[in-house]
Amino acid sequence: MRDSGALLAFDRGHGADAAMGHAAMQRAIARARAGGFALVGLRDSHHVWRIGAWAELRAKAGLLSIHLVNVPAHAAVAPFGGSAARLGTNPSTAGFLPNDAAPLIVDFATSRWAVGKVQVPRHKGARVPPGILLDAAGRETDDPGALYGPPPGALLPFGEHRGFGRALACELLAGAVAGGLTQDGTPSSAITNSMLFILIAPETLSDDYDARCEALLALVTLESAVRLPGEPEEELRNRRLREGERVPIDVLRAQLRAATAD
Repeated sequence: MRDSGALLAFDRGHGADAAMGHAAMQRAIARARAGGFALVGLRDSHHVWRIGAWAELRAKAGLLSIHLVNVPAHAAVAPFGGSAARLGTNPSTAGFLPNDAAPLIVDFATSRWAVGKVQVPRHKGARVPPGILLDAAGRETDDPGALYGPPPGALLPFGEHRGFGRALACELLAGAVAGGLTQDGTPSSAITNSMLFILIAPETLSDDYDARCEALLALVTLESAVRLPGEPEEELRNRRLREGERVPIDVLRAQLRAATAD
């Protein structure tokens, strides 16, 4: 939709993101390598998957990245002070590459929990901790099924007003600024995403990025109990690759139904 120097904009027409997202990513990486940075808008796609994966791919290409995403067709999060879902989980992500180490990815939803994470205790028949969910009447609940209704409940934003403010910024920047859909209050089971992201070649602004990054990470991890973002998940991934993972039977049945559906 737009191609002007460091600026690129793509309209994905609500199609599957795997192929289109990869093509857009390759063009954005090439543009950032050529000019030092790129500002990219990706509007109106089906689910763009885990945003941290986008940042990892760009980090492996030697680029830093900032990603802001909205989920306009599926409201699941109540605004701070509210009692009903008005916003999506609207994740934000930043990716860095400290020297030759694994990419450092700061990736989180603006809700207390991601929607998918609520499915885990739901399938296990467990409860959720306090401060995560509201039921359809706007009352706090520990029942994970309350999120799905009917009628549906809502997740709470992380950090109270802070998470709400970040979610609102993601909605405006990824949706309105990038030219994509924004929340309009219409209920939908669809998952639509738009994304605004910036790619930066670190040498564009800094002559000693690697040294500064290494020194900062060494400082914040002086205490052995401190974990960098992504480290617990990487350890869990490696353990599951070695040992496997138990999956609830109803999840396997749902996957089978989806795989064999017409």
